[in-house]
Amino acid sequence: MKAFNNGSSIENNKRNLGKRLAKDIIEYYNINPAYLHTGKGEKVLKVRPYHKKTFQPQTVDHAESVPFFDVKLTQLQGFPDIFGESTPEYYVNYRPFNDCTAYLPIYGDSMYPRFANGEIIAVKEVTNRDVILWGEAYLVATDERANGMVTVKLLYQHDDASKIILRASNPAYGGDTVIDKASIIRLYIIKGKITRNQL
Repeated sequence: MKAFNNGSSIENNKRNLGKRLAKDIIEYYNINPAYLHTGKGEKVLKVRPYHKKTFQPQTVDHAESVPFFDVKLTQLQGFPDIFGESTPEYYVNYRPFNDCTAYLPIYGDSMYPRFANGEIIAVKEVTNRDVILWGEAYLVATDERANGMVTVKLLYQHDDASKIILRASNPAYGGDTVIDKASIIRLYIIKGKITRNQL
């Protein structure tokens, strides 16, 4: 009840917006601080300038930040450089995954319980495709020989060294998909996941 009264007091101009609440609002909604204080300028920033822990303004360094693409995997099909054709929503500076190539959301349940619908995965491009961690999750982009498929699956070794097995982690999505290794145009290991409120 106290929090509601405080909010009501601020809304009715009986109390000023405190520094701590202002920082929380700026960080959560990505509000331009200049706009919040003066009413001038861009309302919502396209790039997050605040670090989660300190809320101190930072210069956005894209070399240390990772682009977030709010796209479905089906939207990435048919592009040789699947992220090069898309515009990032913003950049994320989250130290555990700053060496990654991109963040993107998971849609659907084929990888549940490893990845739930709506979670964000951090992917890093694999430069040496001869070194694959079997049983781990990867983002796989293929050419027309595998129907231009872009999917997240667990990778397993095939008896034929020129092929690879793609498998869902959700047992409700039975059946393996076998593709030629040569049809893979991009391969990204999934280094981890975060939720949207961690962005």
